[in-house]
Amino acid sequence: MLIKSPIVAALFVFLCSSADAAQDVALNLDEIHERAKVTERWQPEPEVVIPGEQGRPPSDAIVLFDGDDLDQWVAASGGAPSWRVEDGALTVLPRSGDILTREHFGDVQLHIEWRTPAEVKGEGQGRGNSGVFLMERYEVQVLDSFDNPTYANGQAASVYKQHIPLANASRAPGQWQTYDIIFMAPRISSNGSLLHPATVTVLHNGVLVQNHAVIAGQTVYVGAPGYEAHGEAPLRLQDHGNPVSYRNIWVRRL
Repeated sequence: MLIKSPIVAALFVFLCSSADAAQDVALNLDEIHERAKVTERWQPEPEVVIPGEQGRPPSDAIVLFDGDDLDQWVAASGGAPSWRVEDGALTVLPRSGDILTREHFGDVQLHIEWRTPAEVKGEGQGRGNSGVFLMERYEVQVLDSFDNPTYANGQAASVYKQHIPLANASRAPGQWQTYDIIFMAPRISSNGSLLHPATVTVLHNGVLVQNHAVIAGQTVYVGAPGYEAHGEAPLRLQDHGNPVSYRNIWVRRL
């Protein structure tokens, strides 16, 4: 084929080179896709968990209290718990003692809702005080911390006497509040030595207040924390003499 016009000749060369470039690009993309497959992992497929609707627990959760009864709980002193169940809530009966789950747990995702009395009585640690103890030993404090000064590592959402919360996300007295807790149990060897401390992440009313906090040992009122050898253990709710209420309690094993 004889092309006499310089302009037509230049256009012909451009079109030919563009077609070659397009083919090279297509070949390069095929090569990239093949190389990408090397880092694709199709197994194992994650287990399907159906999220809860309107505050309900997810499909794989262990429901510990749904407003009906205390079948999943025992008194810490033994026997049936004396705490009151009414209007879908579980309320501390002061001076009746702590309660424990029948089932024992290690690493968990815990959801729990709580409410301090609407009628404010007392101040500081004497106002709406209770606690959520992971493995019976490691306390996330429950307290009416709405306009209620106290020591910062003992206010609501503190890891008691160990970690001050990153924020005070407390609602007013008488309003329901939530804790969403990710707890990783300590790893302790057969000879009792600590391999890895426990850690906890807490969202208080949707606000991150403990971010993978490292727990130094059992949370205690007096003295320094420390670890002891133990296996899985119950969740404990504390009777601190105030009629604090709980509802919608569930856990997922991790």
